[in-house]
Amino acid sequence: MRYLPLSDQNRAEMLGSVGVASVDDLFADIPAAAKAKAKFDLSNTMSEMEVERVLSAVAAKNLNASQAPSFLGAGNYRHHTPASLDYIIQRGEFLTAYTPYQPEISQGTLQAIYEFQTQVALITGMEVANASMYDGATACAEAATMACRVTKRAKVLVSGSVHPHYRDVTATALRFMDMNIECLAPDPVGIEDLIGRVGPDLACVIVQTPGFFGHLNDYTALAEACHAAGALLVICVAEPVSLGLLKSPGAMGADIVVGDGQSIATPTCFGGPGVGLFTTREKFIRQMPGRLAGETVDENGRRGWVLTLSTREQHIRREKATSNICTNSGLIALAFSVHMTLLGEAGFRRLAELNHAHAALLADKLEALKGVKILPTAFFNEFAVQLSKPAAPVVEALAKRNILGGIPVSRFYPTYPELENILLLTATEMNTEADIDILVNALKEVLS
Repeated sequence: MRYLPLSDQNRAEMLGSVGVASVDDLFADIPAAAKAKAKFDLSNTMSEMEVERVLSAVAAKNLNASQAPSFLGAGNYRHHTPASLDYIIQRGEFLTAYTPYQPEISQGTLQAIYEFQTQVALITGMEVANASMYDGATACAEAATMACRVTKRAKVLVSGSVHPHYRDVTATALRFMDMNIECLAPDPVGIEDLIGRVGPDLACVIVQTPGFFGHLNDYTALAEACHAAGALLVICVAEPVSLGLLKSPGAMGADIVVGDGQSIATPTCFGGPGVGLFTTREKFIRQMPGRLAGETVDENGRRGWVLTLSTREQHIRREKATSNICTNSGLIALAFSVHMTLLGEAGFRRLAELNHAHAALLADKLEALKGVKILPTAFFNEFAVQLSKPAAPVVEALAKRNILGGIPVSRFYPTYPELENILLLTATEMNTEADIDILVNALKEVLS
């Protein structure tokens, strides 16, 4: 290959060093069925125009959320993106600026990160926020390892309310780190007892609000129980728009708050990219992963910004690093910050109110349908319903009617047959009453 610097001998030496026979062996953990579906036949001799034509035809097979009533959610939410947001983040100064290693030439980038941190700390009700997390799931994993460092304990308890992606990524991160993780069974009705499981050996309890099934919880009592036992409380927020209306995790007594800024920063985009949100108490700042941009003054008294805390392995921390995440995610963080600035405090609150109002309208209309039971008693913009039929074929039937009618929980929990009739539905400011009526009428037909 003309542009690849490695020879066959180089590759053989590297494969031998890691103990595998071929590059394909590096992907052995991917199920064979998934790899078979991923095969894509593109000729090596196709022109750019021909490749675009083929890929466009493949993309056209998808039902576009912008062209059909969409009630998808489950950690990835569709909100309106102002046209000015794209204009701002696509300015050359932002698109070309990278990791701010040299503050004297990175003042704009550092200030953008500083503003992002400030906004995240404000909406979560926490004292300090960082930057440079991949997404909500990896931020959750970082919170678990941080809690173990702070408490010098090695046991993590994960609630059944936590998004399964967050749970799985955290379990993967802890598997080879001499830490124990206990993931409780999915909790669609909100009855699990977490306070009764808090003990002196626990590093932290990880919960989520709104929960994966839509439940809203005030974890103040759980925070008190954790603190009495010397443990930390980690609260995940997969839908940050909810923070415009609900009691903040900081006000509940959380020690670490993590989440994903996707719903404010970017369109749904097949699940990514996102930007991890990570906040904590100031007393734990030295154990916080990622970067911390701070405000200072130069020798002439002029306001400026610097990297106050750099805790990663490439900052010559090596084995002392508190995180091995090696990205800045700066552009997505900037998009989050730009959108929050455009909304302002009143706009952010109004956006949250609209989301809840549309979800409440959807729930009211669904409640009248035979074969539909609303599970959460209190929710924000997402809730679970129990159908009289398995949810997966119902969703397929709705898709044939050009309706993206939610997500079957069985996609996330295929080994729990008792969940196969549960459907997750989300309504945001993007859903009109006409959209809701289309879904309700179609669901009535499919369930009859």
